[in-house]
Amino acid sequence: MASATPLLDAFATPADLRKLQDSQLRQVADELRAETINAVAVTGGHLGAGLGVVELTVALHAVFDTPKDRLIWDVGHQAYPHKILTGRRDRIRTLRQGGGLSGFTKRAESEYDCFGAAHSSTSISAGLGMAVARDLAGLNHNVVAVIGDGAMSAGMAYEAMNNAGAMDSRLIVILNDNEMSIAPPVGAMSAYLARLISGRTYLSLREIGKQFAQHLPRFMHDRAAKAEEYARGMVTGGTLFEELGFYYVGPIDGHNLDHLLPVLRNVRDASFGPILVHVVTQKGKGYAPAEAAPDKYHGVVKFDVVTGRQSKAKANAPSYTKVFGESLVKEAEKDNKIVAITAAMPSGTGVDIFEKQFPDRTFDVGIAEQHAVTFAAGLASEGLKPFVAIYSTFLQRAYDQVVHDVAIQKLPVRFVLDRAGLVGADGPTHAGSFDVAYLGCLPDFVLMAAADEAELVHMVATQAALDDAPSALRYPRGDGVGVDLPEVGVPLQIGKGRVLREGSTIALLSYGTRLAECMKAAEALAAHGLTTTVADARFAKPLDVDLVLQLAKNHEVLITIEEGSIGGFGSHVLQTLAERGALDAGLKVRSMVLPDVFIDHDTPAAMYARAGLDANGILAKAFEALGKDIRQDKVQLA
Repeated sequence: MASATPLLDAFATPADLRKLQDSQLRQVADELRAETINAVAVTGGHLGAGLGVVELTVALHAVFDTPKDRLIWDVGHQAYPHKILTGRRDRIRTLRQGGGLSGFTKRAESEYDCFGAAHSSTSISAGLGMAVARDLAGLNHNVVAVIGDGAMSAGMAYEAMNNAGAMDSRLIVILNDNEMSIAPPVGAMSAYLARLISGRTYLSLREIGKQFAQHLPRFMHDRAAKAEEYARGMVTGGTLFEELGFYYVGPIDGHNLDHLLPVLRNVRDASFGPILVHVVTQKGKGYAPAEAAPDKYHGVVKFDVVTGRQSKAKANAPSYTKVFGESLVKEAEKDNKIVAITAAMPSGTGVDIFEKQFPDRTFDVGIAEQHAVTFAAGLASEGLKPFVAIYSTFLQRAYDQVVHDVAIQKLPVRFVLDRAGLVGADGPTHAGSFDVAYLGCLPDFVLMAAADEAELVHMVATQAALDDAPSALRYPRGDGVGVDLPEVGVPLQIGKGRVLREGSTIALLSYGTRLAECMKAAEALAAHGLTTTVADARFAKPLDVDLVLQLAKNHEVLITIEEGSIGGFGSHVLQTLAERGALDAGLKVRSMVLPDVFIDHDTPAAMYARAGLDANGILAKAFEALGKDIRQDKVQLA
C-alpha cells in the first residue's frame, strides 16, 4: 500500500528521488501525473505526450545519475514531468507564460536540460555528439536520448543511427512507441525476454561468443553474428535497428516500473553501445479525457480537470488556418490537379479540411520536410499543382530542397507558410521569423503575405493560377481580423500592392498582418496633423516598384513594417530605392523588422509590443524619423 504521505513533496532534485525504494516509485509516478494534469489545466500546453512518459521519466531519473548522465528529450513537449522532477516544480504553473518556463527543454533554464529542442528528430544526433565528446575527454557517464515513434519518421534520426552504429559509441536510445504499433503485444513474456537479453549474464555470454567467433574463419564469424541477431529478432523484433548497428532491447511496457527499472539498469551498466530500448506507452495515460481523444489533448488550452472541457474563447473571426483549408477546397473543386501535402501537421495547417473532401489528393509524409518538398517538386514536374503546407519555422529544415529541387528548376510548387511571425507561447523555436529573408533571395520566387483573411482567400486563388514559378504565401497563427470573406477567391495581379488610406507626410508600407496596427497608428498621427498613407504591399517579390517609388516621391517619411527578420521585405524596398536613386532627395526611410534577438515566449500581443511592431512602436518610429519627441506630443496610444 502506498504511503499516505506525499512523496513528491519530499524531494527537490532527482538525487533525492534516487534515495527512494523501487516500491515507492509507483506513488511518485501517480503524484507526478496528477501534478502535470493540474499544472497544464492552469497554463495550457502539451498534455498527452507528457502523461504518456510519466513512468519512463521517473524510471530514467531514478536509474541514471542526472545531470551528470545526459538525458535528451526529442522535441521536448513531453518534458513537463521532467521539469517537475528537476527543481522546477515551484514554477511549473508559469509554463509558457511571459517570463515563465519554456514549453520545451531549454539549456539556459536548467542544467538538467542538456540540449534544447522543439523541432523533431534531433536527439540521436545530439546524443551521439555528446557521447563522442565524453569519449574524447576520457569520461564514462551515460548519454540517453528519448525519441518518439513520430520523430522516427524523419530521415535525420536514421542518419544519426547509421552513424552511431558505425562508430560503435556507447549511447542509449529510448524509442517511445505510442502510435506506430510496430511492436508485438507487450506482456510478461516480452518483459522477461527484455530483461534476459539486457542482463549481464546474457551480455557476458554474448561477449564470450563474439571473442570466440573472432578466431573463426570470416564466413563462419559473419554467419554466427547473423544467427545471434536474427534469433533475438525472432522473439523480440527490432531487426531494422540491429541492421543500423544498434543492440535492440524490447518491447517493454512503458507504464510498468517493474519492467522498466531492471532493463534500464541493465543497459546503464552495459559496457558497449549503441543500445536501443523499445518502450511502448499510451498518450494521455492516466487521464480519461486524454486517453479517449489523444489528438485533442496533444496540445490544450486551459481546461477543467474534472470534466476535461477546454475553455476556448469564442473567436470573433475564423482562424487563418481554417480560411486557408476552406479556400483550398474551393480551388480544388474547380481544378483536379490541385493536391495538398503536409509533414505530420494536417490539423495545424488546415490540410485536414482538404483531406475530408479529397482524401486521395492529400499526402501526409510524416515529419519529413525535406522529402515533402522534393516529393512536391516531382508532382509539379508531372503537371500537378502541389500546395505544401508547412509552418514557416519547419520549412527551414528543407531549405536545400527548396533551392535545388524547386527554385533552380523553376517548378511551380506552392508553399503555404502557417505560423508566420511571432507565435506566442511556443516561443522562438516556432516563430516564423526568417522565411521572407531565406526565400526572398531565390530567383523567380513569388512571395505573398496576407494582410487579413479576405486577402488570404485571394492569395490561395493566386497560387492556384500561378503555373510558371514557385510561390510562397505566409500568414500568422490565430484568428483573422473579422473582415467579410469573399465567396470565391480572385487571383491578384502578381507584384501589385494596394493603397488603403492616403496622406502626404508619412507613408506606412506594410507587408502582412501588421496592416491593422498601421491603420491604428495612422489614426493617431492624423490627430496631430500628420497625414498618413497606408499601403499593403501584398508581394515582397516581385516588388511593386511603382508603388514604392510613388510613396517615396510624395512623402517625407517612408516606413516599411513586416513580421520578419532583417533581410526581408524592407531590405528589398531599400535596395529598390537605392538602385533608382530615390534616396538622394532627402527621403527619410525606416525599416521595422523583428529585433536581432530570439524573443522569449509570451502572448503574441506582448511579443509584438516588445519587438516594437505594434501601433505604439510605429508611432515612435514615425516621430523618430521626423525628429520629434513623442513624449511632448503625447501621441502614445492607450
